[in-house]
Amino acid sequence: MIEERRAGALADANGRRRRSRAAFAWEWFRSVIVALALFIVIRSFFVEAFKIPTGSMEGTLLVGDFLLVNKLVYGAEVPFSGVKLPALRTPRHGDIIVFQWPVDPTKNFVKRIVGLPGDTLLMKDGALIRNGVVQHEAYVSHTSPGSDVADDEFKWQLAYLLSAHHPVPEKPRSPMQVRSLEAKLGYHPSRNNWGPLVVPDKNYFVLGDNRDNSLDSRYWGFVADSLVRGQPMVVYYSYDPDGAVKLDWLTRVRWKRFGEMIQ
Repeated sequence: MIEERRAGALADANGRRRRSRAAFAWEWFRSVIVALALFIVIRSFFVEAFKIPTGSMEGTLLVGDFLLVNKLVYGAEVPFSGVKLPALRTPRHGDIIVFQWPVDPTKNFVKRIVGLPGDTLLMKDGALIRNGVVQHEAYVSHTSPGSDVADDEFKWQLAYLLSAHHPVPEKPRSPMQVRSLEAKLGYHPSRNNWGPLVVPDKNYFVLGDNRDNSLDSRYWGFVADSLVRGQPMVVYYSYDPDGAVKLDWLTRVRWKRFGEMIQ
């Protein structure tokens, strides 16, 4: 009898241990699923991380800055649907935005909005003029003052010139799909001198704060509102990248930039 009781108690203990392990495994699995679902929801609709890879926003954002981007402010996109949620507000002049590059939507860019739909824009000797008013942009930096660059990439602007009799309402195009210059032989745009252009409906004109080193709307056209992904809020991590330094992301940390709000 004693042996039978001991065997029964041992079997009960083993059963409890198996149930305990199964319960632990289930709780662990459920926690992982919930955490993953929360991550997907937060990343899709609220906040996403973004790294600054180039110096086009130098002076405001630095290469090596890691940003948290507010995706809800302009209306987050429902994954795999192309449908956007209602926006908290529309973009404004001076907003810094993260968007899909119109030439290659798989790449994300960050620039500042300088033109809204209906605005007339031109640049004269590097000074931005919007609707006839010279803009005093304290955030702008010039890393190559005195130089100006003319390029065939600027020719896309011909379809949107204010002087054009019939502006062409079409989507921004790749630099390889430029319109012929025959209709406007006198227009020779450059990096610091171009326009006046009219921003079409549901599009934005964006520039980098580092005006002499920025691949922006001057070169490839407007940003459709459907390509806007969000607005950067804060720098949550930053380091000074240097390929010659091992573990530069640990040894060249910019501590003072942690938590810096983006304006």
